[in-house]
Amino acid sequence: MTMTNTAQNIATTYDPTEIEKKWYQTWEQKGFFKPSGQGDAFCIMIPPPNVTGSLHMGHGFNNAVMDALTRYNRMMGKNTLWQPGTDHAGIATQMVVERQLAAQDISRHDLGREKFIEKIWQWKEQSGNTITSQIRRLGSSVDWSRERFTMDEGLSNAVKEVFVRLHEDGLIYRGKRLVNWDPKLHTALSDLEVESIEENSSLWHFKYFFEDQTIRTLDGANYLVVATTRPETLLGDAAVAVHPKDERYAHLIGKKIVLPISGRLIPIVADEYVEQDFGTGCVKITPAHDFNDYELGKRHQLPLINIFNKNAEVLANFEFMSKAGEPISEYIAAPAAYAGLERFAARKQLVAQAEAEGWLDKIDPYTLKAPRGDRSGVIVEPLLTDQWYVKIAPLAQPAISAVQDGRIKFVPEQYSNMYMAWMNNIQDWCISRQLWWGHRIPAWYDDAGNIYVARNEAEVRDKYQIAADIALQQDEDVLDTWFSSALWTFSTLGWTGDPAQDAHNDFLNTFHPTSVLVTGFDIIFFWVARMIMMTMHFMKNPDGTPQIPFKTVYVHGLVRDGEGQKMSKSKGNVLDPLDLIDGIDLESLVKKRTFGLMNPKQASKIEKSTRKEFPEGINAYGTDALRFTFCALANTGRDIKFDLKRVEGYRNFCNKIWNATRFVLMNIEGQTVATHAQSELWELPEQWIVSRLQKTAQTVQQAFETYRLDLAAQAIYDFIWNEYCDWYVELTKPVLNDESVDPARKAEVRRVLLAVLEASLRMAHPLMPYLTEEIWQTLAPMLGVAGETIMTAPYPVADEQLINTQAEADMHWLQGLIGAVRNIRGEMGLGNARLLPVLLKNITAAEHAQISRIEPLFKALAKVESIAFLAADQEPPLSSSSVVAHAVVYVPMKGLIDPQAELARLQKDLDKVQKQHDQIANKLANEGFVSKAPAAVVEGEKAKLAEFSDQLTQIKRNMEQIAAL
Repeated sequence: MTMTNTAQNIATTYDPTEIEKKWYQTWEQKGFFKPSGQGDAFCIMIPPPNVTGSLHMGHGFNNAVMDALTRYNRMMGKNTLWQPGTDHAGIATQMVVERQLAAQDISRHDLGREKFIEKIWQWKEQSGNTITSQIRRLGSSVDWSRERFTMDEGLSNAVKEVFVRLHEDGLIYRGKRLVNWDPKLHTALSDLEVESIEENSSLWHFKYFFEDQTIRTLDGANYLVVATTRPETLLGDAAVAVHPKDERYAHLIGKKIVLPISGRLIPIVADEYVEQDFGTGCVKITPAHDFNDYELGKRHQLPLINIFNKNAEVLANFEFMSKAGEPISEYIAAPAAYAGLERFAARKQLVAQAEAEGWLDKIDPYTLKAPRGDRSGVIVEPLLTDQWYVKIAPLAQPAISAVQDGRIKFVPEQYSNMYMAWMNNIQDWCISRQLWWGHRIPAWYDDAGNIYVARNEAEVRDKYQIAADIALQQDEDVLDTWFSSALWTFSTLGWTGDPAQDAHNDFLNTFHPTSVLVTGFDIIFFWVARMIMMTMHFMKNPDGTPQIPFKTVYVHGLVRDGEGQKMSKSKGNVLDPLDLIDGIDLESLVKKRTFGLMNPKQASKIEKSTRKEFPEGINAYGTDALRFTFCALANTGRDIKFDLKRVEGYRNFCNKIWNATRFVLMNIEGQTVATHAQSELWELPEQWIVSRLQKTAQTVQQAFETYRLDLAAQAIYDFIWNEYCDWYVELTKPVLNDESVDPARKAEVRRVLLAVLEASLRMAHPLMPYLTEEIWQTLAPMLGVAGETIMTAPYPVADEQLINTQAEADMHWLQGLIGAVRNIRGEMGLGNARLLPVLLKNITAAEHAQISRIEPLFKALAKVESIAFLAADQEPPLSSSSVVAHAVVYVPMKGLIDPQAELARLQKDLDKVQKQHDQIANKLANEGFVSKAPAAVVEGEKAKLAEFSDQLTQIKRNMEQIAAL
């Protein structure tokens, strides 16, 4: 087959912009992202990004990993589904829209619930489209026909179904419990939505006087000194606790003290929770405003006295409950001077009053972990409120077993330990949120306060026989965002909860359980654990056993900046993946990084650092270079230090592939190319490159199967750049340019050039889809390969019969010898045109035979005039030398060499080899290493030591010879 106009099939220079736009539209329009309907099922559910803005580097990294896995499995012939979608993100989304309204001096209450939710839906359409556009730009091959949103009608119905059935199963209940309350957002938060931030504060010491003025402490005081970090909660104290074994206070247990300001009498109780060594060993107990105090209060039947309203302001009348969970039994009037004060204003006033009245003992500086809402940033307040809860213990046990028995595997394995530690200490899940945006809780109340749970009001009336004239009011609260996300793997596949209907759902039955979940370690508790629990409760296998949501959880690290710092707006180190793809000028980058910052000093600092780091802005690197970077950094579990130089290096890799392709096409244009493999015409270069291709395919496939995309990327890079481009392409030039070579061999060499490049493109496609598709469309027809797209072409699988260890050994020798001569040529400044004579010493008989086989290639590529072998006792003439393993390569330098310069060069070689020699010698001198390391490893180190010793001897001999001149 003769090739014509092949070089014109691809552009002169690589420009990713047009390529990316063209191919993504083609792939999507032709339905290549949809499942094929053939082969074993492979399914990934996208972790749904929040509809609160644009994607960040974490999303870019996560998408690159998921798409690589999806494309790989698609090419491996599997029936592949990668399902996209977005999350309604209750608190975050409501905050965004409320801020927009606030800029217009409008509150959500001005609009009312219905109108406000309409505003959020409008904003969601705008933001959601931004996110889907960005996912497309990342090259993600998701099945857009199955895109889902957590508040779609189908998913909303699934949420109602799950809530009602959990309630019927006794696993959802409503109760008055202590929760993390956000006074700014006016909603309960889960523990996972609270960040503990180390801050400087104070430890206040107050005097609580005994009721009986005759009572004294062991040191004669008529009061106890109680230390606290939250003076304002003193108003709600129910007791003072001491340790039962604390001899200082044993005689005081059961006595009463007078609560400052209010004058209430509270008991002194004994509890092992108290740390004797902390402060004075006396702890104030406020069950309604501290989680630990709440538990201690239950143990001692202490009352709960709620002193704050939902704005964290002091109530005019405190709510009094005799114990946890009981209705309010009475109200206690607040001290008049404190009613209505915000909590920190109340703190300031209380401390001032204590100082003025003499019951403030002292104030010490103190560092504490302040609990702040992860969205609002304000300090959360433990508050007694009525909330809905999921009873977790019955759901947790099957989820624990699924990981213990290996049905669900974590990669890396260490994260299963983190999962287990949390699951074995899990608390009931507060699922209600005091928001308007989200899945409204399917519960209704009558005027008497009775609660009715059903899917809708009509079902309530039918299920509970409620007459039409009795008014019902639906619960105002919505469900925690993670409640709907916990159903993601099966709700998105159309689960209804109706066994008869679900039995005919082909997608659900084909793709569930899904294959792998790709996620960061930071949401193992938020999302992964809850998905496992919910899925195993509602999804069943044909035999009735619980079905898991996914078989593997691949946990990756977080993307950090080059210094290992977390990327954040406040630090000014955020990178937008689209800016790396498209490029951005300096002024636009500065504006983007400082936009919205309220602190002028912070904005100025970020502007300066940005101008210093990116004086010319950020270049356009294209999607493939960015994706390849993400994959190359994807070592399982560890955080990723993102370095822009890596992106630049992989952009050069894209150029390398492009230019190598053009070179190959230009060299076969108008020439004959063999139509099928003729291995009998192969010589060392073909035997070697084909063997290396098989070995690389093995390495890459193993890397994909073990989620080591970093190893896959490295193997692909090394093979294409170092072995194919730098070596094989060069090895073909002497053959293709020699008119005496058999035309049939030339045609076969051209075919191998094309075939190995085409296979390399398929191998690299999951990591860099656009570049590989563009080139493959030109190369595939030349090889008679059919198919519309590289996406569905078979992934390279090693043919072990084509692995040639002898060819690889011979080639290793050839590369070493060529490298040695090139080093000598470069160091001595001899230029590339001069043909050099070469002398070889310390060559074994087997190596002599190897060199005979590679001699023509060696001479051609190293520009060698002649080869001669020196006997063991034969000294070379004045020469420049280099060592290859134990062999020595000499190039006689008569009339060309500067003895002093050559001695300096050899001294550098000597220092380098001596250092390597000493490192191994020290290792072998370590008895711990020799005794514990495998015998093969020890022997390997000894062999290296012997090799370095030979090199040292040879270098010293060369130096002595030159010094004698």
